[in-house]
Amino acid sequence: MLNRVILMGRLVSDPELKTTSSGISVTSFRIAVDRSYVKAGTERQTDFFDIVCWRSTAEFVCRYFFKGSLIALEGQLQSRTYQAKDGSNRYVVEVVADNVSFTGERREGGGYSQGGYSQGGYSQGGYSQPYDAAPQRGYSAPAEPAAPSYSNGSVGDFEEMPLDDDLPF
Repeated sequence: MLNRVILMGRLVSDPELKTTSSGISVTSFRIAVDRSYVKAGTERQTDFFDIVCWRSTAEFVCRYFFKGSLIALEGQLQSRTYQAKDGSNRYVVEVVADNVSFTGERREGGGYSQGGYSQGGYSQGGYSQPYDAAPQRGYSAPAEPAAPSYSNGSVGDFEEMPLDDDLPF
């Protein structure tokens, strides 16, 4: 069986970091995702999805994302029921995100945001940690990436070819 969801959308509100009674970080937020098609004569429709992140992923989201941020995430659909204050039973379907990434969107002040910390210790433009892993304490900044080095190389192996030579094709 397969239960995998990949979404990219904008945060509807600022995420808020909470801690469970056992000390595990959690955040929940909602993202807005535009549908890819538009019916003739109508406006583009938007879907809203509830997202939950745990542990280091929750801390990462709360540290770097805010209302209006474009976010890419991957996770699983999970459903649950709970009893509301009025006594009615509520049914909720939410995405439990285990991989969250920046999108490289253009910032207001100019320039582009980094597409994740791909050069600073995080892999493949995002950050992920299995949600069943032990919580990590503290934060260590990613290592500063080394500047790339380039060389002009040697042009001694190349020579100019006369235009009147017979070419084999």
